[in-house]
Amino acid sequence: MSVRSEQRLVSTSLPTHGQLTLMFAIVVVLIVVLGATAPLANHPTSGTEGFLPAYAGAVCVIEITTATLLLATFRVQRSIGLLFLSFGYLLSGALLPPWALTFPGIFDAVGSGDNLQATAWIAAIRRIGFALAVLGFAVGNPERKAASPRRWMAWSLAAVTACLAASLWIALHKADGLPSLMADERVPAGGWDYVPPMTIALYVLGILLLLRRRHSALDIWMAVVLFSLLGEILLLSYWAEGVRLSVGWWSGRIIGLVAAAIILVVLLAETAGNYLRLAEAAALDLRSRRNRMTAMEALSASIAHEINQPLSSIVTNADAGLRWLKRDNPDMAQAAAALSRIVDDGHRAGKVVSGIRTMFLKGVQERAAVDVRRVIDDAVSHCQSESVRPIDIRRVYPAEGIEVNCNALQILQVCINLIENAADGRDGGHEADRRLTISVRRREPGEVEIAFADNGPGVPAALADRVFEPFFSTKADGMGMGLMFCRSVAEAHGGRLWLSSNKPRGAIFHLTLPAPNSATAVSGRQADD
Repeated sequence: MSVRSEQRLVSTSLPTHGQLTLMFAIVVVLIVVLGATAPLANHPTSGTEGFLPAYAGAVCVIEITTATLLLATFRVQRSIGLLFLSFGYLLSGALLPPWALTFPGIFDAVGSGDNLQATAWIAAIRRIGFALAVLGFAVGNPERKAASPRRWMAWSLAAVTACLAASLWIALHKADGLPSLMADERVPAGGWDYVPPMTIALYVLGILLLLRRRHSALDIWMAVVLFSLLGEILLLSYWAEGVRLSVGWWSGRIIGLVAAAIILVVLLAETAGNYLRLAEAAALDLRSRRNRMTAMEALSASIAHEINQPLSSIVTNADAGLRWLKRDNPDMAQAAAALSRIVDDGHRAGKVVSGIRTMFLKGVQERAAVDVRRVIDDAVSHCQSESVRPIDIRRVYPAEGIEVNCNALQILQVCINLIENAADGRDGGHEADRRLTISVRRREPGEVEIAFADNGPGVPAALADRVFEPFFSTKADGMGMGLMFCRSVAEAHGGRLWLSSNKPRGAIFHLTLPAPNSATAVSGRQADD
């Protein structure tokens, strides 16, 4: 795993503010429960024996699942300390079924018979074994890695099996030769008095070592687990006076169940969070790839769309030149003029490709102060010479010249596109009086507006926001790139392009461009991009 991914593991990352708040809340609740249970701790209960197998089964499943997740984390991180911790959880969970099976009065068929001490010895071994495993985790070097995780895991499972077999053999067959821990089925004997202090000492030592190290969030969570188990042993052995099935005894068992589930919940939350981040990263990567594909498609379609105009002009002039040369008396002057126009269109095509490519790149583009009237006049002349659909074009200019800061070729292509869009609109009986009015005015300081108002069919209100999308067109044979290209050019210049309705009929395309005195601001904004 990468360093960034590893830092998300609970065993390597420090606790967040939210985790620390939750830890504090658990400790406070535990203290409140201990205080509330203390007055009734030694009161006996009746008929609660049937809940014990369910309790043992739940804790067994929780601890073995926790051990499995810890082993999986060890497989990734290879920290030997995690192996000790998984060892403790696995041994503790595996000892719960025989503890429940030998509990007096629960399963008579497989009960301990005359061996009254089996359940108590299994409980003592389970508590001390888990505490020793946590101490092994606390004193180990978190940076020490296992060279062969599979081999370490195999040896760990073998060690757990051996410890489990030895513990059961001692508890079931050798307990009579050991100190008595139980006086009868419910009341402990004098030998049990040594188990709680030893366990408490190990718990306190583990808490101190973990809080002193504080290498990761797992250290703090394990300290919370040991504190919970400390509360459990206080309830079971002191406030409940060791009496089984009393109020304090069951309260301690509930606290033990919560303590067993803490690390499991933390690991499951971590796993879910990692899967969520992985899914988000995969979705982001997919969106990035799609965006790159869309940008490439838009770039190629824009080039095809814009280069079609000079190419069509080249073909037209070439045909004209050939006709002049094929006459009985070739007109060399007209042929030369046609060839000259072909050369000009060829240069214009190259500049169109370069301009579109530059527009899709980040950075400041080549711009200069240009009289916008000259750009519009060139666009009108081109469209009137090339268009097969006649349209009356009127120009409304202010008395004084108005300059804009722009790439003249790109703005020329934008004007040509908007004029041809007005000429291409079809609406049955209104073809004879088709008219386009191009007006120029200063919109506000540092900004010039060019409006293209036609009296054609207009654009339906439902489609007004979509006409600038790539590959969307209201024309049957349209590529849907012209208006997308126009808006991209306008925005790349620090301007805008939008559509409004022309009453009583038609549409108005509004194009704003920066005046020369705002060039510095526009360039700075692009450089920031």
